[in-house]
Amino acid sequence: MRTNTKKRRARKKTAGYMLFLLPGLVYLIINNYIPMLGVFIAFKDVDYVKGIFKSDWVGLRNFKFLFATRDAAIITRNTLLYNFAFIVLGTVLAIFVAILLCELGERISARIFQSALILPYLLSWVIISYIVFALLSSDTGYLNKAILEPSGHGFVNWYGEASYWPVILVLTFLWKSTGYQSIVYMANIAGIDSSVKEAARIDGAGKLQEIRFIILPLLKPTVIIMTLMAIGRIFYSDFGLFYQVPLDSGTIYATTQTIDTYVYRGLMKLNDIGMASAAGLFQSIVGFILVLCSNLFVKKIDPDNALF
Repeated sequence: MRTNTKKRRARKKTAGYMLFLLPGLVYLIINNYIPMLGVFIAFKDVDYVKGIFKSDWVGLRNFKFLFATRDAAIITRNTLLYNFAFIVLGTVLAIFVAILLCELGERISARIFQSALILPYLLSWVIISYIVFALLSSDTGYLNKAILEPSGHGFVNWYGEASYWPVILVLTFLWKSTGYQSIVYMANIAGIDSSVKEAARIDGAGKLQEIRFIILPLLKPTVIIMTLMAIGRIFYSDFGLFYQVPLDSGTIYATTQTIDTYVYRGLMKLNDIGMASAAGLFQSIVGFILVLCSNLFVKKIDPDNALF
């Protein structure tokens, strides 16, 4: 009898937790899983008169949209290199910021810095594009009017020179995302047993040694998981960053155009949702394969930290 009573209590407790999970699960199913049923659109020449289901099958013809163009190598290169820079620099900077904020402890200044770092993440890319424009505008931009021209360096046409934009886009991404990413690492650092740090201090370890031999090794599993998840989206790009921030300037497409912006511009011109679906399917399949390969690599080197 007692065993049955305990089981009933455990079920009631579990049911309560499941109710908390229910909204998130419903959103996940509606937003992520139900749209997967439309994967067949990537293999159809969609005709709105016939309807999606009665439209003609075209096989892999829609996928040629990504590869049968002279810009295919450029957009693939940009997408991969930007995401690689975002993963490496974003991880390093997020860990650095997390360690700094954790060293401040519970001070009021720490709360102020945390709020200031998270604020950019809450801004939309439209607002950020105007902030960047206020800095880089040819006529009234702060960099030109307040820094470059008074110092004698002359005028720079930021929206007409493609070579500047790899740095601008990377800095913009880091400014927006670092504060949010650092929260994950701050939570891990806060969970480290204080007795371990105290034992290290007693043994004569300095602050840098504590970071190197205690904090960073304990952050390793989180870094691996976050990196593997980021690799899964390495063929995707943040549309707002690459479309809104450069203000869709055609003269800098060489360094700002990625797969997502290319597909969007093609879709706006051709109005072909089959091609757009093919691009999305291609990105998903390649991302899935990359996650499997990366996880296999991690599993061989460090099996305990692999995803599966």
